[in-house]
Parts: sequence; structure tokens; C-alpha cells
Amino acid sequence: MPETTTPATELASQYIAQVSGDLEANVKEQDRINAEIASLQQQLAALQHDHGVLVTMQQALGITTPPARPAAELESAAVPSPRRKKASAAAGGKQKARKAVAAPRKRAAGKPAARAAGAAKPAQPTLVELIRRHLTEQKEPRSAAEISTALGQAHPDRDIAAKVVRVTLEGLVAKSQAERTKQGRSVFYAAPAPESTAAPETEAQPGGAAL
Repeated sequence: MPETTTPATELASQYIAQVSGDLEANVKEQDRINAEIASLQQQLAALQHDHGVLVTMQQALGITTPPARPAAELESAAVPSPRRKKASAAAGGKQKARKAVAAPRKRAAGKPAARAAGAAKPAQPTLVELIRRHLTEQKEPRSAAEISTALGQAHPDRDIAAKVVRVTLEGLVAKSQAERTKQGRSVFYAAPAPESTAAPETEAQPGGAAL
């Protein structure tokens, strides 16, 4: 009896050690994957935040090219064509009958939607228009931070970021639609000075007197 129980005990010990080692390795692998998932989620959140900022800056600069849609949205919007072709003739007949019954409801529901679209609020001015209007109303140059703060208070329903305002101001300066001055390390912006028309008239007077 002692000879037969000793191998069984050793075999059981080996199984216990193997199972314990596999369990420990499994737990470590789960921890590693969870850490990678958390890191990827943080990276995704940062990318989504940057995407929103870049889209806002693109709209502020007047770029009409539609931004690239995330791959997840494209996959969810795509509908595989083979699934549509697999419908049987009987199922097609039932779908047509359902569409015929649902058509009047859709038409009736479309009228309130059309009225709501007709009564929609007018389009809000762009950030470029708001900044140009604000600069023309100011008597002194203002910094980008002051302009963004003033626009945020005047339009609390809009998310106006100082970074986007600064980029928009630089774009207006490049188009000669705003003037930039620098005082020390601070940069200020103002509306462009109106062109004077009195210079040509004063230059023409001496010539007329000589004639």
C-alpha cells in the first residue's frame, strides 16, 4: 500500500504545482491586458479631444473640406450588400406590404418635420465674423485672451476656446483683415485702419492751382 500511494501523491503534487503556476500566469496576463486597455482608452480620449479642437479650428479658418470620419463610425454606417440580396421572395412581399401600410404614416409625420425645419433658427455667425465685429467695436487693441473672454461672455452657448481665437486672429492678420501689434511679450490685435481718401485730393490741388 505505501508504494502505490507515493506515486499518486507525487502526481497530485505535480498537478497542483502546474495548476497554481498556470493560474498565476493567467492573472498576470489579465493585469497586463487591463493595463493596455486603460492606456488605449486614454489615448483614444486624447485623440477624440484633439479631433474636436481641430474641427473647430478648421471651421474657424473657413475650410469647407469635410473632416475625415473615425473608422468606428464608418464601420457602423456601412451596410454589407450581400445581406440585402439574401432576402427571399416571400420576405420581400411582406416587406412591400409593410412599406405600403407605413407610407401614409411617414408622409403624415413628414409634415411636422418640414414645419419644424421651416421654423428653424437662422444660422449663427461664424467665429470669424464674431471676432471681426468685436475688433471693430473696440477702440484699443485687445489680446487673444481678452477677445476670447469677451466673446465667451457674450455668447455663453458657444464653446469659444482661446487657442482657436488666437489661430483665427492670425488668419485675419494674414488676410489683412486685422492688425497685430506687440508690446513686450504681449501680442494685441485690432481692426484694420480705414484707408484715407484725402491724400489724392490734396495732391491734386497744387496741380490745379498751377494751371
